[in-house]
Amino acid sequence: MSVARVAVSWKLMKVTRRKLATAMLSSAAAAAVAQTQPAAPATPDEELKAARERIKVNSETLAKQAVPMDTEPALQFRA
Repeated sequence: MSVARVAVSWKLMKVTRRKLATAMLSSAAAAAVAQTQPAAPATPDEELKAARERIKVNSETLAKQAVPMDTEPALQFRA
């Protein structure tokens, strides 16, 4: 959106800076709440199971990706 268009819409809306700040902060807070992660496992056994499940899901996701044989790695390690 161009600066001129923002300025025109600002004049048409007649929103105070305080109301604009409140709206921006409330939307940022809502986005932060939506991005929260689930609670961490309570015991080491649950933590291990969760880690293994994440690895399994990631492995399955990577296995679904088709990679041509002629694709070269970004780095080549030589001894």
